[in-house]
Amino acid sequence: MFIKVNSFGLTGMDAYRVQVEIDLSRGMPAFEIVGLPDAAVKEARDRVRAALLNGGYTFPVGRVVANLAPASLRKVGSLYDLPLFVGLLRVAGALSCPLDDCAFLGELSLSGAVSRVNGVLPMVLKAREQGIRSVYVPAENAAEGAVAEGIDVYPVANVAELIAHLEGETPLTPTRAEPFVEGVSASTLLDYRDVKGQAAAKRALEIAAAGGHNLLMIGPPGSGKSMLAKRLPSILPPLTFEEAVEITKIHSIAGLLPPGASLVKTRPYRHPHHTVSAVALSGGTAVPRPGEVSLAHRGVLFLDELPEFSRQAMEVLRQPMEDGCVSIARASGTCTYPCSVMLVGAMNPCKCGYFGHPTRPCTCSPSSVARYLSRVSGPLLDRIDLHVEVMPVEFEKLSSQTKGEPSAAIRERVCRAREMQTQRYAGLGIGCNAHITTAMLGDFCAMTPAATALLGRAFDAMGLSARAYDRILKVARTIADLDGGGTIDAQHVAEAVQYRALDRKYWNR
Repeated sequence: MFIKVNSFGLTGMDAYRVQVEIDLSRGMPAFEIVGLPDAAVKEARDRVRAALLNGGYTFPVGRVVANLAPASLRKVGSLYDLPLFVGLLRVAGALSCPLDDCAFLGELSLSGAVSRVNGVLPMVLKAREQGIRSVYVPAENAAEGAVAEGIDVYPVANVAELIAHLEGETPLTPTRAEPFVEGVSASTLLDYRDVKGQAAAKRALEIAAAGGHNLLMIGPPGSGKSMLAKRLPSILPPLTFEEAVEITKIHSIAGLLPPGASLVKTRPYRHPHHTVSAVALSGGTAVPRPGEVSLAHRGVLFLDELPEFSRQAMEVLRQPMEDGCVSIARASGTCTYPCSVMLVGAMNPCKCGYFGHPTRPCTCSPSSVARYLSRVSGPLLDRIDLHVEVMPVEFEKLSSQTKGEPSAAIRERVCRAREMQTQRYAGLGIGCNAHITTAMLGDFCAMTPAATALLGRAFDAMGLSARAYDRILKVARTIADLDGGGTIDAQHVAEAVQYRALDRKYWNR
């Protein structure tokens, strides 16, 4: 007897249909799984057999061969337990309902309980695209899968209730997605009202948030660099539904969604330790998985103590920062993950941390300072739009009882600027000024004659690269948007240029 059961697999962000073909024939009792299964799929033989017997069913007698088609793609994970279980019931004659427009995803325990798996949302979206009408998923994944409207997503806690539903005895109720509300409150996030002083750094962070720009903070220890960076999510614009789905797909594939969660509703904020490897940062392993730079997609990737990261880890970010995606090539295949992130770095100016401090002397030699700073390469520094110096806060400001400007007020200005950018780039696939291509600069970054003359003088005096020129224009465009939009003026260019001066102060000494 031969039957087919639908399931799905993943290659990067993309899902594909897997036909679980089961053939029962005469011969010595055996249960084989073919179709390039990994170790977790091969172990399904024991899990499924135990779940069948513990559920009161009889395992088919004879030679059982399960093929996971297409056989040319490697099958990874435990999500094929449930379709194998359903297929074995069909060939054993214990289940008779039609399964052509159904798909099954889930891991089985030995008792028959259905456990959560990774990547349910992209697989349910692909099932809807291919005309599947019903998908049966673990109960803990049901809210996530229900985000895909137009397809019934049934939560399955154990195989007994699945069989009762398929046989029409006790129907399951499809999970419905909870409404998505744009503009979720950021009141639960850390607030800039708690930060004393540092007006220049706050202004730079506001510009970075308004245009999606990369930023580097340089200053002595204890000046508030990490404190400022941790509050950046509180001024970022809210997620749209499309952005939330995109982020949720990545986190689902990585297995980072909490049980029962549906959509990620706040922008990601990732802050890996400086001992992180290049593979963990960019993504990889034998079966390519998203790294920190992709998990921060549409959000913030904060690298504290930037020079302490390995050179390989830092340099691996250069191409993703430029392209907004990272391609991972392994023997098992090549996949691409999006990584449109705001890179925020923080660093001390030297090993002891006090080079340039107004009161504390630096104990490092000039050559030691140069070696420490050289850990951050010129090409990486050139890809960071804003460089800002964060100096110690004076006692008067620290002891003052006056609160700083709240994040809500800053966020309101950021959202107004982002709304201008959304309207300006409608239909172009661009969400903010940081993503303007070089070919678009002439159309969207028009300058007054005074602004053009000022930028020309700065370009010659500072020896800027072509990339730095483009990024100064993008930052000036954002500053103009914060001022209400319109043509870029000399004051906008002047402020943008000053954010490129610190590399001359520290690196070109």
